[in-house]
Amino acid sequence: MFKTENHNQVQAWRIKVIYVLITLIFGYYVLRLFNLQIIRGDTYLAQADDNRTNEINLQTERGVIYDRNGVILARNIASYNVTITPANLPGDPTEEPLPGAVEAVYRELSPLIDVPVSNGILNDDTVKLFTPCLTDFGITEVVIIADTNAPYTPVRVACDVDEQTAMIIREKANDLPGVEIEITPIRDYPTGEMTSEIIGFLGPIPAVLEEEYRDLGFVPNRDKVGYAGVEASLNDILAGRNGERIVEVDVAGKEIRDLEPPVEPVPGNNIKLTIDTRLQAAVKAAFIGDLELWNRYFNEQRYTNGAVVAINPKTGEILALMSFPTFENNRMARLIPAYYYQQLSNDPLRPLFNHAISAEHPPGSIFKLSTAIGAINEGVISPSRSLFDPGKITVLEKYAPNDPGTPRDYVCYDKLGHGLVNYTRAIAMSCNVYFYKVGGGYPGEVEVGLGVDRLAEYAKALGYGQVTGIELPGEQDGLIPTSAWKRINLSENWSIGDTYNAAMGQGYVLSTPIQAAVSAAIIANDGVYMQPTLVYEVLDHEGNVIQPFSPKVKWDITTDPVITVFNENGIPTEEKKSVEDWVVDLTQQGMRMTITEGTLERYFSNFVINGRDIQIAAKTGTAEYCDNVAQSRNLCVPGNWPSHAWVLAYGPYEDPEIAISVFVYNGQEGASVAGPIARKILEAYFELKAIDSGEPEFTEETTVVE
Repeated sequence: MFKTENHNQVQAWRIKVIYVLITLIFGYYVLRLFNLQIIRGDTYLAQADDNRTNEINLQTERGVIYDRNGVILARNIASYNVTITPANLPGDPTEEPLPGAVEAVYRELSPLIDVPVSNGILNDDTVKLFTPCLTDFGITEVVIIADTNAPYTPVRVACDVDEQTAMIIREKANDLPGVEIEITPIRDYPTGEMTSEIIGFLGPIPAVLEEEYRDLGFVPNRDKVGYAGVEASLNDILAGRNGERIVEVDVAGKEIRDLEPPVEPVPGNNIKLTIDTRLQAAVKAAFIGDLELWNRYFNEQRYTNGAVVAINPKTGEILALMSFPTFENNRMARLIPAYYYQQLSNDPLRPLFNHAISAEHPPGSIFKLSTAIGAINEGVISPSRSLFDPGKITVLEKYAPNDPGTPRDYVCYDKLGHGLVNYTRAIAMSCNVYFYKVGGGYPGEVEVGLGVDRLAEYAKALGYGQVTGIELPGEQDGLIPTSAWKRINLSENWSIGDTYNAAMGQGYVLSTPIQAAVSAAIIANDGVYMQPTLVYEVLDHEGNVIQPFSPKVKWDITTDPVITVFNENGIPTEEKKSVEDWVVDLTQQGMRMTITEGTLERYFSNFVINGRDIQIAAKTGTAEYCDNVAQSRNLCVPGNWPSHAWVLAYGPYEDPEIAISVFVYNGQEGASVAGPIARKILEAYFELKAIDSGEPEFTEETTVVE
């Protein structure tokens, strides 16, 4: 009896324990289920959706770039990539040894694409570094990696094969199951290095910008972005927007159906530039041809780089822009060759550097136009008054009020001097002494010169010391010094010698070739500064104009108060002034005299195009320099520094259509080296104009009928 009761009690205890355990287990799963479905349900639902959905990015088409006449400068052409879809191969590609059918496909394909059947060792480290077409794996290794990740997604085994190879592979489709030809657009530059400094090139999305570009719909390792030229600066206009498909996939990644209507890609807009490719070709031919002749004459590579900018002064349109040396952008179109890019980067002549907008050099005598306009407009000297140039003047170099000064000679390039010269003749003959005197003053003749601070105001009004805003990356602003600038940056007082140098475009003054061209354009256009631009029109994919050309005025120096007024103590006031019309007119006359009786007379005599005498105005410049290149060649000899060659020119004189700057690094004498180049460029422009207007070609037998 006792044993039975005890046994029953034990049994009841066991049943209670089992019930408690069952309750606890059940409660655990209820709580687990609650956590999974209620608390974290959205998270797991999203993960489930991610596992069954796939976002497919649809690549768009980049916009085309044209010149002003419709000549294609950048376009998209077909690139053929060979892909393999692992799931579509005849068998399991991961089996060892390879099934006969799969191996046959690989062996058939290998010689066609020049990729080995097998190459490289697969491990965790090598797989992490795998990039299609850039990693030296064989076909086998590439397919194994792809099969592991996404067996129904094509993987590239060869990129940018030639069209003939692509056609052969397509014809062998029955013998190559799983192998397909993928057609993708790549950039092609028909004019190549002739326009490469303007157009630029594309490159892969930088790693540091991948997330930013992903947010914009770009795909790293596939999509490319602009690296230079308008390809970079106008990337937002040209790039367009990629499309997207949201598809349902099975566990192996095979597409089942579209879950949402596809978002079609939006092609990039096309751009028509202001440049004339024919003139661009003529500019390069003239520049490079003359440099080669001079180098052969001297039997050394004396003249190695430079730039030319041609602009329409009335509209701001850039008609041609040349930087020399340059590069071949077609070599960057597919995969940027590391050796070629390294070669360009290490070249001391800097071919990747746009010398037209980024090179900062002393402008020399072309800068005298700023000094001239400032001196006359400020009443430093009357235009009719002549100053005597004996070939040299001597001044006491003072740095402080109590400094007795050190005598220093300032010479003219003509040691005999130019005698008496007035305003226009000083410009025409580029008389150094005249500009020393009006720029910094000279005892007994010009008691108070223009001074560096007032000079800076006029230089800036002519476009110096600031970027132009041209649609190209990397533009530099040059340097227009002031007395305050020297105190802040060099901890030194400004001296009279500094002013003499600045008045000549020497010393601390720096300019880019495009700034120099702008200064000529402003004077040619009666003082009106038009915004320089490379963009003529923006068109949609169908060719409809969505942004027509609209010239923009930055300022007019004859009407807009852009010149700071200084009081009698040289302190700037809040008052602003403009430049008198007649001052600009006299400056134009001086530049015309440069052609008729000045420094360019011998180079521009008889400027007749198609039977028409076209009047040109110009200014020469020879700028001494001593940069790191000159120092490395031991060229910086005191009293005999090397010099750059400059020429500004525009025409026709009465109704200007084109203004140019020509810069030759280490070109020595501006007139003799840059002058003939300038003439050839202007000849080409007016010859092209005659052709476009349908004018009959002028010959000696041509009869003019009144």
